[in-house]
Amino acid sequence: MREIDKKTIELAAGGDIGAFEEIYKAFSSTVYTVALGVTRDRRDAEEATQDVFVKVFLGLKRFKFGSSLGTWIYRITTNTAINIYRSGRRHRAFGTADYDEIKDNIPDRRDIFKEDIEKSHARRSIDRILSKLSPEHRLCIVLREIEELDYKEMAQILGIPLNTVRSRLKRARAAMAVCVQKEGLDHGLPKSQRADTVGIC
Repeated sequence: MREIDKKTIELAAGGDIGAFEEIYKAFSSTVYTVALGVTRDRRDAEEATQDVFVKVFLGLKRFKFGSSLGTWIYRITTNTAINIYRSGRRHRAFGTADYDEIKDNIPDRRDIFKEDIEKSHARRSIDRILSKLSPEHRLCIVLREIEELDYKEMAQILGIPLNTVRSRLKRARAAMAVCVQKEGLDHGLPKSQRADTVGIC
């Protein structure tokens, strides 16, 4: 995920659709991936992606550059995805008119994201393992092992101290290890990846 220069952010905050499209192109794949990692449901992940970019579009005027744009969008994504997972809702939090205001000006590339996520049998096995975890634990695994963020970045996104990130990730890995062993979910993985998956835990 690349960062966006300040000028582009300012233009997007002022309503420039071309500048906002640059932000969408830079972050949409990551937003969908993180949302899917939390919700474990494609429709919910798509809903979260839509909600996130409506929130970004409407909230850019209040973005104060206190953190990177990426960190800010990650934070919106994690909160949105967890809320959608917990509520079990199937309808947008924002009205259709809000989303329609920008959707026609933004190219839809979700099919590309989904193809990347679903392309291997090994990944489907990992998905099954993640589905056994709580949303908070899944989020830690996704941010660290899939998005490859460091502890400091995770602390900024989750709004928690660095030591809390370490302890939460440790619990998430332990829970993942228990799922692998208890459910025998590593049987669907190639031998070369079984060790890697258990190593994550």
